[in-house]
Amino acid sequence: MERESPWGGLGVADAHVHFFSHRFFAALAAQKPGMTAESIAAQAGVPVPPESAEKFAAVWAHELDRNSVAHSALIASVPGDEDSVEAAAAANPGRFFSYAMVNPREWKPAEVDAVCLFPAMQRYPIQDALPVFEWAAKNRRTVFVHCGVLSVGIRAKVGLESRFDMRFSNPIDVHPIALQFPTVPIVIPHFGAGYFREALMLADLCPNVYLDTSSSNSWMRYQESHLDLRQVFRRALDVVGPRRLLFGTDSALIPPGWKQQVFEDQSKALYELGVSHADARLIFGENLLRIMAR
Repeated sequence: MERESPWGGLGVADAHVHFFSHRFFAALAAQKPGMTAESIAAQAGVPVPPESAEKFAAVWAHELDRNSVAHSALIASVPGDEDSVEAAAAANPGRFFSYAMVNPREWKPAEVDAVCLFPAMQRYPIQDALPVFEWAAKNRRTVFVHCGVLSVGIRAKVGLESRFDMRFSNPIDVHPIALQFPTVPIVIPHFGAGYFREALMLADLCPNVYLDTSSSNSWMRYQESHLDLRQVFRRALDVVGPRRLLFGTDSALIPPGWKQQVFEDQSKALYELGVSHADARLIFGENLLRIMAR
């Protein structure tokens, strides 16, 4: 399956799709007295997902088919929801990669392809995640570490505060643990989400660090000098090259579904920079497939 692009056909593997399962909505409802998963979804303006993760995975598979996206990471977006992405991946062999958000202070190993750490959300230094990295090294798994600005749009939609602590969000903090576990692929999403310089420094020093390109990258407005998407990609390519960039959209809700505009904007920027078809294939799919096949 290939998607049309400025280069022609392009195999797409999205490295950043949130799997907002029924359990995810139930977890939000538990934070608001009197609410249910159904009422939270209604307040967010979306249908409540089916309780069956397999059925919800079929909804996402249809959405990705409609957009000619061959593979995607599915991120379980509350701790304890790893069963949902495990079931989704098992029901669609080779289609989905299971990513699970964990709190390392309460974590138990799971049969997932990658573990997602959100230190600012759960307020811990990255060193507290040492057991996660040990597990990843032993089992040849990937670790995703969210750095920089963190906002969860659906929480705002349903009136939940997001009291995150940015003291724990600097990519530089990841440097010692990335050096300690050189065989573990470490993914920093959104180009560092405002810590672009620091994410580039980390990736330059640690060849096991990858940058995910997902979301609108609105963090660019925080930069001292104006950046646009082409400049971001140019700098990232200069530092890490095309083999350590992972295309992602940060898609989450159906509707609106898969964020095709993110693909259009990023493919246009890379094409205008003169990126070759071969390197575009790496960025938009092959890099993710390679680290998931370890």
